[in-house]
Amino acid sequence: MAKGFYTDTTVCIGCKACQAACHQWNELPAVNDGVVELTGNSYDNTGRLSALDWRHVRFIEQIPEDRSQEGFLKGSRWLMMSDVCKHCVRAGCLEVCPTGAIIRTEFDSVFIQQDVCNGCRACIPACPFGVVDIGQDGKAHKCTLCYDRLQHGMEPACAQACPTDSIRFGEVAELRTLADQRVADLRSAGVPAYVYGKEEIVGGLNCFFLLVDEPEVYGLPSQPRLPSEHVDEGLAFSALTAAAVAVGSVVAFRKERMDGMEGDDHEPPPALPDAPPPPAAGEREIAGRDTVAFMHAIHGANEASRARGTPAVSGSQAGGVAATGCGGCGSACGCHA
Repeated sequence: MAKGFYTDTTVCIGCKACQAACHQWNELPAVNDGVVELTGNSYDNTGRLSALDWRHVRFIEQIPEDRSQEGFLKGSRWLMMSDVCKHCVRAGCLEVCPTGAIIRTEFDSVFIQQDVCNGCRACIPACPFGVVDIGQDGKAHKCTLCYDRLQHGMEPACAQACPTDSIRFGEVAELRTLADQRVADLRSAGVPAYVYGKEEIVGGLNCFFLLVDEPEVYGLPSQPRLPSEHVDEGLAFSALTAAAVAVGSVVAFRKERMDGMEGDDHEPPPALPDAPPPPAAGEREIAGRDTVAFMHAIHGANEASRARGTPAVSGSQAGGVAATGCGGCGSACGCHA
């Protein structure tokens, strides 16, 4: 069965016995060894829930200028509430923890295993109530619902220390029945009381509150949302973005292709390369471009040399071509065929 707290803010006297008991049992040191500046916010010098303050008593002074008093919690009033981790039925911190350090116990409470926590801080923004905080050791910390005491059949330290029973501990179903009865009694007296933390609040809070003003007055969100509630919206937006990118890419590709095809229709055919210019007058062609012509030239030169009585030049000497037979042409020129 789920265990939790029912906090009746109408009987809280702001004594902070719950804070002191929580610090004592869990051996939580004072912030800066107790040397802190006063906040100036009534008697609230804790400010918020933190890695060292797992209980936080809020003081809300509502004093009209005429300081009128019209009855119980009407006109001038001083609202007080002992805030704590809500141990949500659907816990955002538990949803996002990447290491499995945050677990749900057999009492349906949300517990952080310090030896598994890697201090990634993902749980901090995931909690819509601003409960989880990082300590000096780099690990996440919050109320444990006195898990060690529950395992031995003991009541949590804060509830045991509360002198007015503003904080009640027990089975959540039974506590809800008590809260509904208290709401009915207060409304019959003209006090607009209601229960904060039923199923419409992240699936229900195992630690819920009886309030007489708007949730924001007590520092609580009226419509808290979990990270998982944004998954569908994120997926839809991602799919829409991907579709837009795909359509844009197809349009751009087709446009580029069509522009290329239109350009091909209007461009003239490529011009043929210009023929090499003929050799200038008096300029001889480089021998060897045409093998037959080259050999004819060698043969003619040899015949002219022989007629003058000078030694003939072989084809190998003239151009590196093997020469055999008469004239040194090796019959390659066909002149002796």
